[in-house]
Amino acid sequence: MLWSLGSLLCLWALRLPALPAGTGAAARGLDVASYRERVRAMFYHAYEHYLESAFPYDELRPLTCDGQDTWGSFSLTLIDALDTLLILGNVSEFQRVVNVLQEGVDFDIDVNASVFETNIRVVGGLLSAHLLSKKAGVEVEVGWPCSGPLLRMAEEAARKLLPAFQTPTGMPYGTVNLLHGVNPGETPVTCTAGIGTFIVEFATLSHLTGDPVFEDVARKALKALWKNRSDIGLVGNHIDVITAKWVAQDAGIGAGVDSYFEYLVKGAILLQDKELMSMFLEYNKAIKNYTKFDDWYLWVQMYKGTVSMPVFQSLEAYWPGLQSLIGDVQNAMRTFLNYYTVWKQFGGLPEFYNIPQGYTVDKREGYPLRPELIESAMYLYRATRDPTLLELGRDAVESIEKISKVDCGFATIKDLRDHRLDNRMESFFLAETVKYLYLLFDPDNFIHNDGSVFDVVITPYGECILNAGGYVFNTEAHPIDPAALHCCRKQKEEQWEVEDLMREFYSLKKNKKFTLKRASDRGEGEGAKDPEDASSEKGGEKRNSKKNSHSLLSCPSQSFNSKLAVLGQVFLDNT
Repeated sequence: MLWSLGSLLCLWALRLPALPAGTGAAARGLDVASYRERVRAMFYHAYEHYLESAFPYDELRPLTCDGQDTWGSFSLTLIDALDTLLILGNVSEFQRVVNVLQEGVDFDIDVNASVFETNIRVVGGLLSAHLLSKKAGVEVEVGWPCSGPLLRMAEEAARKLLPAFQTPTGMPYGTVNLLHGVNPGETPVTCTAGIGTFIVEFATLSHLTGDPVFEDVARKALKALWKNRSDIGLVGNHIDVITAKWVAQDAGIGAGVDSYFEYLVKGAILLQDKELMSMFLEYNKAIKNYTKFDDWYLWVQMYKGTVSMPVFQSLEAYWPGLQSLIGDVQNAMRTFLNYYTVWKQFGGLPEFYNIPQGYTVDKREGYPLRPELIESAMYLYRATRDPTLLELGRDAVESIEKISKVDCGFATIKDLRDHRLDNRMESFFLAETVKYLYLLFDPDNFIHNDGSVFDVVITPYGECILNAGGYVFNTEAHPIDPAALHCCRKQKEEQWEVEDLMREFYSLKKNKKFTLKRASDRGEGEGAKDPEDASSEKGGEKRNSKKNSHSLLSCPSQSFNSKLAVLGQVFLDNT
């Protein structure tokens, strides 16, 4: 708790002063409140049509107004959207969905599921909702946050993934059968992100449940990637988890690698882990030395550093936000502005953009409503208050509404050149894209708490401080309260540290003429405006039949060449 609250104190000390009237967005005529309400309306247009037309399937097909299972048959959009409901202030729908999920989601099914996607969307979504339950007015059980139905669901889902980690290297397979474990003929080739994107969720699980196995396997996988980096400090795109031989040797910050770097930073922040941060900083040096050109990041050969693909991928747009988390704001803004020029050119970010030619790459012209550039804008706006970042949010709202909105939701843009649409609305649209847009336009949301409001919760191990801010978003934008990781330990000395730090924190705030108050037990989102109730009956009906479909693989098995080597877990030729 010492490290977590210490970080909170540092963040408070660095809190930016409020902008004077007439500056920033107002000076440019941008009505922040109006755009915030438009984002709210976007959410409900998509969410209500999912409930009406697609639930309990994983995702909505907005052009045909029906649903499909994609990542494992978990009613995935409902899990992914749950914490967004609270951020928008809708506590009653949050409570209803919690009950629906407890009654309807079953992980004991014969389905091949992506280990990566199940972790970030299902485990991450359930953990976040569990930790926000009391704030949402859910009647929590005795022992919360160290126990609870959503925590048990998250643990059950994570245990289904553990067989994937039983390899000689500790690096997991990309796919696991939820009933039978790893299939005998499963490919051992997994993308780097599919190996290094577990520490946030799995460490949280270990700290809340007291079972170290989750954090242990996540750390072992991270260290295996670190051990197998090249002599010039880079990692490739796909690796054989049995032999530790690199199958795809393209190095970059985008698809197939991205969230590995993200989780080194966020894991370091969440756990106050110097080793994880030092690993990232070493990677960051190599990335700057070999892949950075004029504030763009290219793909290079991991052993030689020679350029293999001079392209920008839309998934790389998370990087400026990550840079802001380590304090590298100037470089982050320069790279962000490069990416923003691409958005302005097309009204969205194409999956691949050829930097020298200044145009899209063949068959990669689509925009599936990804959140990464908006995510970076949200982080950078918190750091700089630069109104240009709000303008990106404005442009995103206008583009998505104009191009993507259909009668039954929002459709993936198949081609940004002619605005053709595809019949899919990925769950991350409600989990990430809408959430980051809303938080960009809602500076007073409880997620942005500076520590002046908090909850004191009694656990079996003593008093615990929660909801004081400093939330760490997983790569699916599910916020994790770092203080919660210290609620379920038995060490008495840690409780004393908490009490001493809170007295110090109170004294600092009092001296600075700020009011320190405890949030009410109901704890509805302080930053939310005019909470709305989605229809309480929607989504409660069960469909007559449902196929046990196999999910799309997170890291598909394919032959690799210079063009395919960096496609990673999300660039599937049939999507």
